[in-house]
Amino acid sequence: MLTLTSSDAVAQALSFSRVGERPFLLGIVGAPGAGKSTFTEALDVPILPMDGYHYANEHLDRLGLRDRKGAPETFDVDGYASMLRRLRAGDDAVAPRFDRTLDEAIAGSIALPADSPLIVTEGNYLLHDRDGWQQIRPLLDAVWFIDVDEDVRLRWLIARHVSFGRTHDAAVRWAEDVDGPNAELIHATRHRADATITLIEGDDS
Repeated sequence: MLTLTSSDAVAQALSFSRVGERPFLLGIVGAPGAGKSTFTEALDVPILPMDGYHYANEHLDRLGLRDRKGAPETFDVDGYASMLRRLRAGDDAVAPRFDRTLDEAIAGSIALPADSPLIVTEGNYLLHDRDGWQQIRPLLDAVWFIDVDEDVRLRWLIARHVSFGRTHDAAVRWAEDVDGPNAELIHATRHRADATITLIEGDDS
């Protein structure tokens, strides 16, 4: 597996060109707080965030999954796959985004033009191979895994939770009890990635 520094990864990603009549679809995967959003935003290309396919809190309450929000079963994986298929078909699309302040997805937010050379999608479960997620990897041209020191990732993750309204103690509990099992699941998919991006202390989350 290829290992890239953050700067090398940016340069290589921006070298990708269209596949036939559609954009190159690059997936960026990593555990919560690993720095996926910051890395992808640095590319300055259209981004499809997997987080936009969170089920609404109302539906999670019906399912009894609100206290596990972020686990694989709390996302509309079929809706996410449908969007990726539209992009592979060379269609213009408008995707939802996740608003962390509202803790809800907002429909019709992100323009994904079909004439883009590159569209990046980032999220936790792009390499997961069960419960419907196995349909995602074949829809992507390449998938890179973001690797960061675990202590650094936890600091970034806890700080993010605090910045969106949790107390420090509540942020630590969520990072350990909810995000923790998800992170283990995500790390177990690392071997399926085409490359690993190594982030170091000093990169933002």
